[in-house]
Amino acid sequence: MSFEGIPVYKEKAYFKSAEHGGGEVKRHSFIVVGSGPIGLAMALFMARKGHQVTIVTAFDFIPAGSKGICYSKEALDIFDDLGIGERIVEKGVIWNVGKVFWGDSSDPVYQFDMLPVKDQKNPGFVNIQQYYVEDYLVDALEAMDNVQIRWGHKVSGIDVGENASTLTITTRDSKYQMASDYVLACDGSKSTIREFMGLDFDGRIFEDSFLIADVKFKQSRPSERWFWFDPPFNQGRTALLHKQPDDIWRLDFQLGWDVDRDAAIKPENMAPYIRGILGEDIEYEEDWVSVYTFQCRRMANFVHGRVIFAGDAAHQVSPFGARGANSGLPDVQNLAWKLDLILRGQAPESLLESYDVERTQGADENILNSSRSTDFITPKSETSTVFRDAVLELAGEYEFARPLVNSGRLSAPTPYHHSPLSTPDRDEFAVGPKPGQVCVDVPICQNGEYYWLLDSLDDGFTLLHFGQNPPQTNIQTLKLSDAGLAGQRYGAGTTYLVRPDKIVAARWANASENDVKQAHKKAITGEGK
Repeated sequence: MSFEGIPVYKEKAYFKSAEHGGGEVKRHSFIVVGSGPIGLAMALFMARKGHQVTIVTAFDFIPAGSKGICYSKEALDIFDDLGIGERIVEKGVIWNVGKVFWGDSSDPVYQFDMLPVKDQKNPGFVNIQQYYVEDYLVDALEAMDNVQIRWGHKVSGIDVGENASTLTITTRDSKYQMASDYVLACDGSKSTIREFMGLDFDGRIFEDSFLIADVKFKQSRPSERWFWFDPPFNQGRTALLHKQPDDIWRLDFQLGWDVDRDAAIKPENMAPYIRGILGEDIEYEEDWVSVYTFQCRRMANFVHGRVIFAGDAAHQVSPFGARGANSGLPDVQNLAWKLDLILRGQAPESLLESYDVERTQGADENILNSSRSTDFITPKSETSTVFRDAVLELAGEYEFARPLVNSGRLSAPTPYHHSPLSTPDRDEFAVGPKPGQVCVDVPICQNGEYYWLLDSLDDGFTLLHFGQNPPQTNIQTLKLSDAGLAGQRYGAGTTYLVRPDKIVAARWANASENDVKQAHKKAITGEGK
């Protein structure tokens, strides 16, 4: 396959599949389309659950270029579930603090901490180039005997049936077909599956342009997110600075809508912006540059029969808030355990409807926060500009104004306020995650050894109990002392039913065996109280 203009980080071996040559069309349980972080993560989830996995991707390489760089604590927790989290944290740049500047002042008007709840395994954020993430995912997949990645196999058509779909695949040699019970469309913002099915997005397209300049230089700067409103080197607009591994720094500059993109990325035109942040005496070299615009849109539904969309194929947001991959990874974490149970005959196919319900909630929250950030960063009227500038001025002196400063509300887990799988509370609780919320990490002690709670939860459902005498069920039970930090965060004597994606399905002050049985049934069928 040829992809002119896309830089290559690592080439991958193309091969002819057994289905080449017009032989019998093989039926697969599911096929993952796309080799970005979301498709690879989906494939790895299913492979680690023991399924035979086939990935088809038009690329026969891992693309270079930083693209997405910011991975939230939730994403890092998901990478831990996939077995690559420690590798990402070790290579990446850890940061928790963000600072916001206004005008020519060297003092921030506002700063925030992305890990306000301390004593958790993972930091608030890690910055790492996307090609490293993809490489680590591929390494994990290629080490497994039940995985086949078909590099250079492009989907060129889809025939959607009631019980299966047939994909037409084009390679450098020929065309062939693959049949699949489920097609998992993780093929990005320009999804060919979505296009072939005549589906589209609803939402907003923002008329503004931004310059990304990933540059390499050596300078002692803190590992923090720095954001400028109206800096001297980009008056009336914004700029952003992030540190990445390998002495690479992400610089992002607002350019305005009517801009010559080709001219914008010329070195002589980028230099004044870059020098404005780095200083005149710092030597740097360009690593990757791009001009982008963005959208805040999503598909009306993510599940279309047996074709299921995830990540950028299903929804798109602005980069302010790092909500791209950080919203796509929970998509596939949510989808994988449900599809696993369905394929094993342990849950009805209707369980997929809850993926649609829950992850469209996630998309809506991300789009709402991303749109609000964009409207604050790029006000569209004189009144909006006056409001923004007043907030920035007040934030320098008054604490009440600081939470109003919006340089990008950064990605955080979406609570499923309305989920057919959650059992509502019947008891009163002073602390602890509610049904529909993700579990909070905390150090725990078992037999004199210390572990992290999230690492200790089962791959399936877990009954998490604080105190003595948990309900007797056939669900894997983790009994913890109700003393110490864990008891403080979750509540002494409380019992939680935790889903495979670390979401609380139910909780009780005094749980019975029947309580757990009914809540577990509801969490895999959506049926019950």
